[in-house]
Amino acid sequence: MSGSALAPSGSGTRNYAIVTAAYWGFTLTDGALRMLVLLHFFRLGYSPFTLAFLFLLYEAAGIGANLVGGWLAVRFGIARMLAVGLATQILGFLMLSAMSPGWTAVASVAWVVAAQGVCGVAKDLTKTASKSAIKLTAGEASGRLFRWVAFFTGSKNAMKGLGFFLGGLLLEGLGFRGALWAMAAGLAVILAGVVLALPPLMGKAKASRTTRELFAKNRGVNLLAAARVFLFGARDVWFVVGLPVFLYAAGWSFAMVGGFLALWTIGYGVVQAAAPALVRRSADGLTTEVPAARLWSLLLALVPVALTGALLVEVPRPDLVVAAGLAVFGFVFAVNSSVHSYLVLAYAGSEKAAEDVGFYYAANAAGRFGGTLLSGLLYGWGGLAACLAGSAIMLVACWAVTLGLPLNRAASGAGPRG
Repeated sequence: MSGSALAPSGSGTRNYAIVTAAYWGFTLTDGALRMLVLLHFFRLGYSPFTLAFLFLLYEAAGIGANLVGGWLAVRFGIARMLAVGLATQILGFLMLSAMSPGWTAVASVAWVVAAQGVCGVAKDLTKTASKSAIKLTAGEASGRLFRWVAFFTGSKNAMKGLGFFLGGLLLEGLGFRGALWAMAAGLAVILAGVVLALPPLMGKAKASRTTRELFAKNRGVNLLAAARVFLFGARDVWFVVGLPVFLYAAGWSFAMVGGFLALWTIGYGVVQAAAPALVRRSADGLTTEVPAARLWSLLLALVPVALTGALLVEVPRPDLVVAAGLAVFGFVFAVNSSVHSYLVLAYAGSEKAAEDVGFYYAANAAGRFGGTLLSGLLYGWGGLAACLAGSAIMLVACWAVTLGLPLNRAASGAGPRG
């Protein structure tokens, strides 16, 4: 299949399965990488803010990578961009493995930040290509599209949680450099499978010719992108640095901290995959799904408000209260994320879905970047309570943006774009 034609049922299911399996492998190593870097450099004595700084370029690189990756996927084909993303991740792993223990702290930080930037580009090139493939392979049936998106995003996040476990195991068993080499070798096998199994021109279409055309998204995509900035900023403001350091300071071991983050992410992925059963469906794919996005956003904002209050009144065993509260946060957040991921594909035009998805996930990366930066800053200023208060403010903004989401494609301006 080439051009903008949607895949026939049989080949569409086959290509969806191949893309999903490839992204599972990528996400497994991406989750392991986060734990490798976080635990390795925390063990070397790096401060919470420095740890956050190590991930900043990783997140910032994703903003441009999503925008450019969506355009390139339309211009050269989704399968080719998926392969480029996998190859770029391998390069990032090899860069990190080249770091020498004899380097100064400044040189080590600079090298890790640069290598993390390469991995950030890889992640978002791969994600944009993979998510765009779902729109292409699922066709126009909203029920199948929601199910396929939910399973893809849910299973991907479950694999990321397993990656947290894998990162700790590889660090203990193979050391920092050996773990990176092992993951690079595994991705090389996956890359070969993608190149051999997917049609190289899958998703190729006429790309936007000007910057204005590239950014001229329909109203639904634009508003979802804005909501996504606040949604993922609200998670990472406590997830990246604040929570791990808080739990460790409360007496949790590295294994316990890593285990909780892994279980949280796996549980979040399971709920994402089950989200279609929790959201009432409509024939047009929007009239009940959009109100659901508004409701779940409001419910999510209440969780960090309650947790901030609990920390400020100094409840007994705050670590256990936070862990339980964030488990609730993970459930509601997962439904929000799954509904948003479906809606962006529902609003996206079929001709240039990769560009719409790239624009949306550039906003996702911007939210992660802001949340990562604030995680270190707010924790240093006011501890985890400050991080959770920041999360609550961002989630109220997310809910406010969803109030403007159009209830039909005509009001959004969605549809095929040539």
